[in-house]
Amino acid sequence: MWSYRLTAPYTFQKCDIPTRTAPLADGEVLLDFRAAGVCGSDLPPFRGVRGKIPGDRGRSAAELPGFPIHEIVGEVIDSRHTAHAVGDWVVGWASGFDGLTQHVVADGDGLGSYDRSLTPAQAVALQPLACVLYAVEQLAALAGLHVAVLGQGSIGLLFSYVAKACGARQVTGVDPVDRESVAAAFGVDTVVRATSDRWVSHLEPAERPDVVIEAVGHQVATLGHAIEAAAPGGTVFYFGVPDDDSYPISIRTMLRNNLTLKSGVTLQRRRMLAAADEFARRHPDLLPSYVTHTFGVDEVQAAFDLACRPAPDRVKIAIAA
Repeated sequence: MWSYRLTAPYTFQKCDIPTRTAPLADGEVLLDFRAAGVCGSDLPPFRGVRGKIPGDRGRSAAELPGFPIHEIVGEVIDSRHTAHAVGDWVVGWASGFDGLTQHVVADGDGLGSYDRSLTPAQAVALQPLACVLYAVEQLAALAGLHVAVLGQGSIGLLFSYVAKACGARQVTGVDPVDRESVAAAFGVDTVVRATSDRWVSHLEPAERPDVVIEAVGHQVATLGHAIEAAAPGGTVFYFGVPDDDSYPISIRTMLRNNLTLKSGVTLQRRRMLAAADEFARRHPDLLPSYVTHTFGVDEVQAAFDLACRPAPDRVKIAIAA
């Protein structure tokens, strides 16, 4: 069966690997690949920043077939999970981060059914939407608040859309890439084309948001900028993927401004996938606007090359069979 392997930084190679013959463990599901989504957290391994690549000493996930994709849609071809039967089409997590493979073994608790009127390329976007909805649940009510989202990539724009749908009074999107052409479709009221440090340095007291969502990840400084930007009594949610174990923050600013800092991974995944499916049904404009580029399974290299280039009209990239 086909699979992809990272053979060097910025380099995928399609290869043939043996078809899986080992029996599934309890709770596991075997999927036939239908679509995958390229996530911002996939890009550091693609660039060679995290993990090892072939030729380094030792082995890591970067050497394994299918790495690093975790957002998948597939048809169930074998199952030892009570909620998923052979023939079902499901979306969710490739729990081994090996989704660039024809047959993917996944934890059934991280998969859910979806509205089959969606194309597989659109449906794969339900996975990041589930993550965003779970994060917003942790923030409680956003109605009437000013919400700022640092980073207006594929995750940041989802946060902007969901915040507006939850009744945010004002949504501010901050990104050095010009998102003016897509901002309105995602509920962004104020488009700020700037780095987060330049934005926060020009904020007036009355402009400080009640909630700041850090959706950039992979950078230490942006969390500090989010804390500096929040209004007194406000909340900062760190969603981005950290590349370092420790991030220095100003505890003095946290203390003096009575701020709350939240973060966390997505739990209750099947419930959140169902919530994402329902949200997409209520907002049928979202996913067609969100998935802007779809590549075939023979175009994985091109999909990742595009993902690494800032482009105002690129939001979500999908790979479909």
